[in-house]
Amino acid sequence: MPEQQVLPLDAWHRARGGRMVEFAGYQMPIQYTGEGGGIVAEHEWTRNHAGLFDVSHMGQLLVSGEGADAALEALLPIDLSTLKLGMQRYSLLLDENGGVLDDLMVSRWPRDVFLVVNGATKWDDIAHLREHLPDDVTLNHLQDRALLALQGPEAFAVLDRHATGEYPLSALTFMKFGLFTVAGVEMAVSRSGYTGEDGFEISLPAEDAEKIATLLCGEPEVKPIGLGARDSLRLEAGLPLYGHDLDTGTNPVSAGLMFALNKSRREAGGWMGHEAIAPVLASGPATKRVGLIVEGRLPAREGAPVFAGESQIGHVTSGGFSPTLGYPIAMAYIDAGHAADGTRVQIEVRSKRLDARVAPMPFVPHRYYRGEPR
Repeated sequence: MPEQQVLPLDAWHRARGGRMVEFAGYQMPIQYTGEGGGIVAEHEWTRNHAGLFDVSHMGQLLVSGEGADAALEALLPIDLSTLKLGMQRYSLLLDENGGVLDDLMVSRWPRDVFLVVNGATKWDDIAHLREHLPDDVTLNHLQDRALLALQGPEAFAVLDRHATGEYPLSALTFMKFGLFTVAGVEMAVSRSGYTGEDGFEISLPAEDAEKIATLLCGEPEVKPIGLGARDSLRLEAGLPLYGHDLDTGTNPVSAGLMFALNKSRREAGGWMGHEAIAPVLASGPATKRVGLIVEGRLPAREGAPVFAGESQIGHVTSGGFSPTLGYPIAMAYIDAGHAADGTRVQIEVRSKRLDARVAPMPFVPHRYYRGEPR
């Protein structure tokens, strides 16, 4: 694993006032400076218009060869027989104890299965996959590709001005993908993202990333957005972040990710971690990932203990102030007996106890495009 890697858009970010921080082995923009900049402004711009995120740190992998589906099904709790061409699905890479090694996206390409894995775990993921995939199955790491995410209610209008393909961009609904051309650049476009908003993730040659980023940010609806707003947007959307809300110490049932365990695979098994997870599926988890609404203005951060009376019942895994809602929110793992919506708890922050209550997620409703009339 390289000690320090460089994004294809590194110079592009710096030229636009990107304040760079270390993340997943890269220098990445946490926000952009200048008039009207800052994390809250970028958050609100994405909620109301369209933001462009550089997520090229993530790993893009192609799995191919005879028996590729069966080999992947031995590692992922996914039913690939129902994943048709042009479809995408959320899945999990698990260890033998049922712990989460990573969460990822799986897409059916014309001749391959395409995986997008987290940047902080991609080298470990690649090593794990290569260790367990048979010799007849090939794993290619597409290091020559960039990944951009165009997110927000005006994302479709912007991309639709430029994208051409064998069918209109409007034919893509949530969790579908297709091959399109923008300004002469061929790209794979999925209608998905990490903000809870409608939007797209765009896989394209790294050498063309600057051209396409400049084109999209030249539209009045689009601004570049950094990691800070990406985190606050995904928190409002109730989406877990690997290394914080998910890790090898958590299991998919406690994490509330049952939808990632395809029903037929839950029953049939045959995937890594099933034997450890089966008893949890049968009896229910001891802890659950929940949303918390915190009273007052002081946010609860990762690691803050959660109490019911004098008993600690869990801890916060992600937290912050919600720009959209105007009050602090958090995710936490707490004892299942206290996880019902509306349950009153307290969070210890700076030696103070903050009142909070369990709340359903997402905190801000998702606005994915599922094919409803515009």
